[in-house]
Amino acid sequence: MVKGVCFEVRGCEVMAYQARFSAPFAVLGIMTDGTALTALDFLPLGTPVLEPQDAVSRQVCTQLQAYLDDPLFSFDLPLALHGTVFQSRVWQALRQIASGSTQSYGDLARQLHSAPRAVGQACGANPIPVIIPCHLVLARDGLGGFMNSTGGDPLAIKRWLLQHERRQPA
Repeated sequence: MVKGVCFEVRGCEVMAYQARFSAPFAVLGIMTDGTALTALDFLPLGTPVLEPQDAVSRQVCTQLQAYLDDPLFSFDLPLALHGTVFQSRVWQALRQIASGSTQSYGDLARQLHSAPRAVGQACGANPIPVIIPCHLVLARDGLGGFMNSTGGDPLAIKRWLLQHERRQPA
């Protein structure tokens, strides 16, 4: 272990978390570059928490707790996003979805002059879910996917987030 960083091995990949924050739906693995949030991973419930190791991860944990206390809380964190130009456009559009509302993949695609599947893929590639609220994008006829999945734990997390924000589709 390097001071200030916790390494975890997932498959062949080594993940370096600056904090692990316990939420009702998952433990959130928080990665920073020291100046901004770079990724937020959903880890299994029961994963040991890790106290924030730097100022940014401390700020992320504080704001995540504020969101859990108040679902209408607005995140204001420094983000370091690395994606394609199109993914960046989708992620920016996600941050513009008004609190208390949802948007369909099709509506977001029309707004961006794209296709619903491309929007869905960009949502699935979102490195900072919850803070960049990809869970607010729904299929025309229901929940849609989440984290590149259409079932299981990812959809349970999406349902939890929507219910927390009182946006559960019928």
